[in-house]
Amino acid sequence: MNCTHLQNTLSKALILAALSLAVGTAHAQTYSVVYDFGMNVGDPATPVNSGMIAQGRDGSLYSSTSAGGTNPGYGATYSITPDGSLTLLDSFGPSGGSLPNGGLTLGGDGNFYGTTYGGGNPGPGTIFQMTPSGGLTTWYNFTNGSDGEYPDAPPIEGTDGNFYGTSCSACNSGGNGAIYKITPAKKFTVLYAFDGTHGQGPMDPLIQGTDGNFYGTTAFGGKNGLGVVFKITPAGGLTVIYNFDGTHGSIPSGPLLQGSNGNFYGTTGGGGSFSGGVIFKLTPAGKYTVLHNLNLSTDGGGPVAGLVQATDGNFYGATSQNGPGTTNCPSGCGTLFKITPSGVFSVIHSFDVTDGEIPQTTMIQHTNGVLYGTASEGGMASMCPFSSCGVLYSVNIGAAPFVTFVGTPAAKVGKTVELLGQGLTGLSGVSFNSTPATFTFVSDTYITATVPNGATSGSVTVTTPGGTLTSSKTFRVTPQIKSFAPPSGVVGSEVVITGVSLTQTSKVTFGGVAAAFTVNSDTQVTATVPTGAKTGKIVITTPGGTATSATDFTVTT
Repeated sequence: MNCTHLQNTLSKALILAALSLAVGTAHAQTYSVVYDFGMNVGDPATPVNSGMIAQGRDGSLYSSTSAGGTNPGYGATYSITPDGSLTLLDSFGPSGGSLPNGGLTLGGDGNFYGTTYGGGNPGPGTIFQMTPSGGLTTWYNFTNGSDGEYPDAPPIEGTDGNFYGTSCSACNSGGNGAIYKITPAKKFTVLYAFDGTHGQGPMDPLIQGTDGNFYGTTAFGGKNGLGVVFKITPAGGLTVIYNFDGTHGSIPSGPLLQGSNGNFYGTTGGGGSFSGGVIFKLTPAGKYTVLHNLNLSTDGGGPVAGLVQATDGNFYGATSQNGPGTTNCPSGCGTLFKITPSGVFSVIHSFDVTDGEIPQTTMIQHTNGVLYGTASEGGMASMCPFSSCGVLYSVNIGAAPFVTFVGTPAAKVGKTVELLGQGLTGLSGVSFNSTPATFTFVSDTYITATVPNGATSGSVTVTTPGGTLTSSKTFRVTPQIKSFAPPSGVVGSEVVITGVSLTQTSKVTFGGVAAAFTVNSDTQVTATVPTGAKTGKIVITTPGGTATSATDFTVTT
């Protein structure tokens, strides 16, 4: 087994060295090896955490590996079709960035974004943009100043069009790491530099929550030195939501997921009742629940991958080592599991070396309904330059095809939304929660649509010759306040608020004080100035988010 690149990547080595691991088995019939890395000379090899996988506009999967390519020790990017046709896109080398451990995310421009853990000028580490055909452009070289170093995760695109990410800064070796923003014009800004007290060593991608803020974890630091869950505003205001304490988990090394119910879900690599890590739920208000303690035997343990919520409503994840064991791997080589929102846990596959081992990356559900992921080692490749190169696998859970969105599923009326799917040729309609929208057909796997007037938050449906495809996530139509009248008034007076996407209004506040209101139409709400109201902004809340007035309402006496 080849662990060279894991050992060279400090963050992974620290995590794996800190954990006692194990995992279980079941339902191997749903599991298939799509591709053995190292089947051909120059193949990508050794996909490690975070190793994010993105679905491209063409329906292929795109990611990166920490090794392989034409310079085997430096890493590569690749694309692969769902049926296993792999294309090597870029090989990294001794000049420029190297070790693209983090994987890739898809931007609204159709390009992919990632980081390298090492290399660059002066280094260590870079942020890069990659075209679907593999053309690389370096956007930023880390300096090991306040910007940190050793970025271990790709940036994500926010709803404002900017990219947000983390730098590890040697994680637990004297540095604390940072959170950054970089614009499409390549202007780089440090939003927050960790100080240890509020976390240390962010290793995985951020996610943008339904409230517009970003959420993530650090593997170390915090009140107990065992990692934190944090929230950070687009302007850089950071709040620690939860400090891990060991008893309820420690060393969270996988990305968070916001579930369909609005709660956050994730894994920890250590801690819990059996020291094998936990699967947890966390409300936006900070209420923490351990859904399952991994038992280091039938369950396995030590997950460094995050969770994916599939269209069946369940969560799927991986543990990185051990398990009930197989003939080829008596102590277990890692497993895949399913857990329901209520915490019912089951193992769906146990790795046995020949079909992969030590899965570290978070799975993705392709719009064909199938789950895909990678294992960092194992496999049956004959041309692997190492003892093993890993695999890309699939898990068929019997889910139907669907459509999904590029980026965060939220926008205002009139904005263009990008949709990924399959079988889109000949489509006859796109609707936002039953409101028809204009659309543009681009390819069998990619279309765009304009958020229509009167649209409300809910599912997006696409009508095709093969049937109706429903979005895997709720699309949130962002409300807007255009004006209000009168501009001032006493408590008890009525104020007419005009705007867009107000049908689903659930709350109106004056200076932060909740008011009684009536929804008159999609463009008008009438509210009564409440007792205790203060001069300030009017805010309307809907399932699509919040809208804030541009000017203050003045409360008179």
